[in-house]
Amino acid sequence: MLWACILLPQLALDTVLRGRDNPDAPLVLLGGPSQRRVLQAVNPAAAALGLRAGQSLNAAQALADGFTCVEADEAGIEQMQQLLAAWAYRFSAQVSLHYPRAVLLEVGSSLQLFGPWPLFEARLREELRGLGLRHRIVLASNPVAARMLANGHDGLAAPTREDTTAALKRMPIARIGLPLDAAEAFARMGLRELGQVLALPRESLARRFAAQVQLHLDQLLGLRSLGLAFYQPPDSFEARLELNFDVESHQALLFPLRRMINDLAAFLAGRDCGVQRFAVHLEHAEGPDTCLQVGLLAAERDASVLFELARGRLEPLRIPAPVRNLRLRADDLPAFVPQHQALFDARSQQAQPWPQLRERLRARLGDDAVLGLQACADHRPECAWQAASEGAAGPMSVAPGSRPGWLLPQAQALPESTVRLLSQAERIESGWWDGADVRRDYYRIETPAGQQGWAYRDLSEAGPLWLQGWFS
Repeated sequence: MLWACILLPQLALDTVLRGRDNPDAPLVLLGGPSQRRVLQAVNPAAAALGLRAGQSLNAAQALADGFTCVEADEAGIEQMQQLLAAWAYRFSAQVSLHYPRAVLLEVGSSLQLFGPWPLFEARLREELRGLGLRHRIVLASNPVAARMLANGHDGLAAPTREDTTAALKRMPIARIGLPLDAAEAFARMGLRELGQVLALPRESLARRFAAQVQLHLDQLLGLRSLGLAFYQPPDSFEARLELNFDVESHQALLFPLRRMINDLAAFLAGRDCGVQRFAVHLEHAEGPDTCLQVGLLAAERDASVLFELARGRLEPLRIPAPVRNLRLRADDLPAFVPQHQALFDARSQQAQPWPQLRERLRARLGDDAVLGLQACADHRPECAWQAASEGAAGPMSVAPGSRPGWLLPQAQALPESTVRLLSQAERIESGWWDGADVRRDYYRIETPAGQQGWAYRDLSEAGPLWLQGWFS
């Protein structure tokens, strides 16, 4: 087995920066008791002002101004870790959040699908950058070694047990996850690297140190396994984003909305499903939430498509009060079947496929503005169809080319001398039960210009041909 560890050293800060439309502005993350507030993390812009993690807030304010302070949000960090596990589940069925700020995944069984490790690693890094997360990635032969090697390496690949052991032996004692008292005791003994500790007699270590130390060393070397609880994706998706201030315009809501929908798309890809309905809740400082329902006719998971649909629903909406928070929930997660595409697509890059165009029109114009047609069991052409929701199955099928694709609102008189009959008469007698009885002979005709139409002669009265529709 091969294990990859994705370590997220700045997860708390990155979680905050992802929700801000200007991540390059100076920002610090606060923690500690109210009597002595401490800077837990700073972004690069704040570090350029001379601020650093561990400073007291008073010292930071005396040193510089113009930076924003944000409280550390443990609930937001936990939500982000769950999202990362759902994202990683796309690449491996064995994903664990055993260690905080880290994701472990077994990748040995995934290399045949995602390619050799260098390509696989490049894909992981690209998607993590898209999620706005700084990271380190290490590959090792067991999960404990992968996690501890990530403390001192980024990009290290030690696929065999021998490679893993060799890399571990060069690790500093203070960075291999030993209990603090054991690490200090080894340092007082003059042991700086793990290789020096492993060179000591095993019996001597067992007498001088607690059993937990020997257990951890055995797990590092793969001699004992670590019991991991593997992630199971939930049946629904929910995310909540606290805005920095009250928002009154649609435009200011688009950035956080896009970020939440990107997270939804990552969750759907990891769970290998799509979404057909989701709700965006605009939480106000006062009064009930405004709920924006987004429904699709077919399951979708492309982030750009979902964002355009949500944007189309949001822009016509009248916001009754300033928005304090955004919440997105999706419960309807059916299976997703990608649209079939030809190897050589003749469609221009600017053109949209019909399913996406249809959903955009429904989002802009309303659910009832885009309808489909349904065949009905009636021989009269004007009664043989009815409007239906797009994609609904009709009670009967129609042979292609047997009926015109375009019916005129009202039949038009047609001089018989100007057309040529292409078919024998097809007689239709129907409608006696609803008072709209018809007796007609229908013909397929052709005009001098080459157009083909459908015309009839009313048998109840002597008269001209009546044009009722055109064939495409």
